[in-house]
Amino acid sequence: MNVAGRLRSLGNGRFELDCNEKGVVFVAAELNADLVDFGDDFTPTPDFDRFLFPALDDTVPLQELPLCLLQLTKFKCGNFSLSLAMSHVVADGLATANFTMEWARLARCEPLRTVPFLDKKAYRTGAPGAQPLFDHSNDFGCLPFLLKQPSAKELKRMKTIMISLGLGREQVEKPKKIANQDRPINLNATRPFTRYEALTAHIWRCASKARKHQDEQPTGCLVTIDSRRHLDPPLPLGYFGNGVFDVTASSYAGELLSKPLGYGASKIRSAIEMVKNDYVLSAVDYLKCQQDLTKFQYSYKASTNGGANYGGNPKIGVINWMNLPVNGTDFGWGKEIHSGPAYHKVDGDTWIIRSDKGDESLIIVVCLLEDHVEAFKKHFYDDINYSHSTPSQTQRPMSSM
Repeated sequence: MNVAGRLRSLGNGRFELDCNEKGVVFVAAELNADLVDFGDDFTPTPDFDRFLFPALDDTVPLQELPLCLLQLTKFKCGNFSLSLAMSHVVADGLATANFTMEWARLARCEPLRTVPFLDKKAYRTGAPGAQPLFDHSNDFGCLPFLLKQPSAKELKRMKTIMISLGLGREQVEKPKKIANQDRPINLNATRPFTRYEALTAHIWRCASKARKHQDEQPTGCLVTIDSRRHLDPPLPLGYFGNGVFDVTASSYAGELLSKPLGYGASKIRSAIEMVKNDYVLSAVDYLKCQQDLTKFQYSYKASTNGGANYGGNPKIGVINWMNLPVNGTDFGWGKEIHSGPAYHKVDGDTWIIRSDKGDESLIIVVCLLEDHVEAFKKHFYDDINYSHSTPSQTQRPMSSM
């Protein structure tokens, strides 16, 4: 399997996969703590990294870094956790989820259901780059900076934390209903907005409110799209690799907040609908034609320096885990009680995941600057529950660790 190999640098930000069978890292650990010590909602904290994940020494040369790390941790209460870290160069969320589900299937002595598809030719990886058909300057550009930069003193005390916000079944539908109230005035809204489009727009607006952006502040909402089904022909479900394509919906903060929720949802839809076969392959050609790819690797720098030291973030990134096969992973002892993201430090990183209840409720996991958390929570629930109408069932914020 290619996750047992290592990356080899080709210079100028390019890599190749060396299938040298150096193996994955698998750690078995025992922790003198109970599972409940990590909170009843499992909101990621630095303790997740400290106790539940294998340590990764980023001072080691790239060619020595493992691509896959796993840790099985047994708690003194008898429960256990399985944590997995996978290189995003090698696999995206769907590929990693399929990897875990098939591993669990083998552990139950069952045959594979989804066979890994490893042919990378679908993205024309072996062909020379052609002239791009589209302008991709906004697809891979760096983050816009705040118009009003924080002072050195403010910058020094910036700290991000993660929070979990629960939405009951009725609350999940509210942003969709609100966004579709003004749908006819949006040029690209010939069909109703989806739950994802509306909820993502709601998160985007709440972040801008909590950050108190100036009206003229450029802001954006980055969404990750699985390009497998957008290629012609579509890639098999079992394609193992990184098939996600990031697109950004852009707006000035003043327009985003002064206009109805449907405006933000229409911006997100426009960005998503760009991702078609020709657009994806054109983006591949665009990257092939670049002499130096390091200028596009700013997100790694942000994650390794704490996520806030670049002077604030007027963007958010919303990752949709609602349809990932991450719930119901059974290694032979039954279904897990929770599955969710690990600890992150980048301001604005957001995940939409299904709750552990097994119904239509959702959990929104957000990483924000600590100074913005309470305002974000208030706007997040008030704009759903009170600004337009009050649902019969409400759910207040989940406690964070």
